[in-house]
Amino acid sequence: MYLYLGQNIVVSKKNVVGIFDLDNASSSHITREFLARAERKGQVFDISGELPKVFAVCERKGETIVYLSQLSSATLLKRWESDTFAGP
Repeated sequence: MYLYLGQNIVVSKKNVVGIFDLDNASSSHITREFLARAERKGQVFDISGELPKVFAVCERKGETIVYLSQLSSATLLKRWESDTFAGP
């Protein structure tokens, strides 16, 4: 199945490593360091179009991709648990 992250970005659920709330997760220096390193490597894609609420870590073909999304973690969780594609 697939997960719609916003701004016409759809990822396979099997490629999702985790989805994290930016307000809670960014308080950790380890998370901030991870995001900074991913950004330096060009692995961060801001698909929020506004202030991002979550970041989704995905792995595809051995490469890490981080998406910043405007959708809430609760919305993405509902979409994750749904058996149907929940796009726009």
